[in-house]
Amino acid sequence: MQNSRRDHIVSCLDIVWESMSGLCESFTEDLWKRATDCPGWSVQDQLSHITGSESRLAGNPTLDHTPPESPHVKNQIGASNEAHVDYRRSRPGSKVLKEFNNVTANRREMLKDVTEDDLAVETQNPTGSGTVADAMYIRIFDAWVHEQDIRRAVGTAGHFEGLVAEYSMNRMADVMPYVMGRRASAPDGTTASFQITGLSGLTMSIGVTDGRASRLGSEPDEPTVTLVMESEVFLRLCCGRIDPEEALNAGAVKIAGNLRLGEAIVQQMNYMP
Repeated sequence: MQNSRRDHIVSCLDIVWESMSGLCESFTEDLWKRATDCPGWSVQDQLSHITGSESRLAGNPTLDHTPPESPHVKNQIGASNEAHVDYRRSRPGSKVLKEFNNVTANRREMLKDVTEDDLAVETQNPTGSGTVADAMYIRIFDAWVHEQDIRRAVGTAGHFEGLVAEYSMNRMADVMPYVMGRRASAPDGTTASFQITGLSGLTMSIGVTDGRASRLGSEPDEPTVTLVMESEVFLRLCCGRIDPEEALNAGAVKIAGNLRLGEAIVQQMNYMP
């Protein structure tokens, strides 16, 4: 029997929280303070962000803290995130991890009582209006992305397979028609093949018809452009963790066919606010 949406959400959150906790439990203070490729944030800052987000959803009081201005803060969402991060910067990393474990334990208890009807309730989330389920899926994706930020910084690869990784990779893939059609301005009749290799890799094709890009049901015989990259490169480009020019110059993305269109797509893949 297929798992329900509720079961999928609860399972994914439990998996990613457990993975993050296990990853961080033996960190020294030097590792906690190590910079990541998420602009402006250290390893500890990553966990502080997730802790703050889940603390808010657990119903804890709204944080009253104004961080100093930072060049990596671009908008109101970024400012809200930075408040939670900066508030915890003076603490040792082990204390942030303890808070994270306590907050996620409380969240697990709350999620035990969540129903499908609860998940269907309309609410606001960082991408606009949607349902509670939409907000929970954002939390899954966000936690996994920041876990990968931590893993790259400390040199401990992992959790690029399984339920959460596969969901997150597909979530990013679903944005690529928007990237190709709207942001890269691919013309009508254009097709693109994305070949994402490695763990949780995937293959998808996109076509543009009547000014609208959408995923195709099958691979075109001769796509206008083909882009080949490792799954981690795909993640880093989609989330703004690597400069597109750097990725192109390093040969991390292989382009066949229309080079100009391929480079335009790569330049526009970062869709994070």
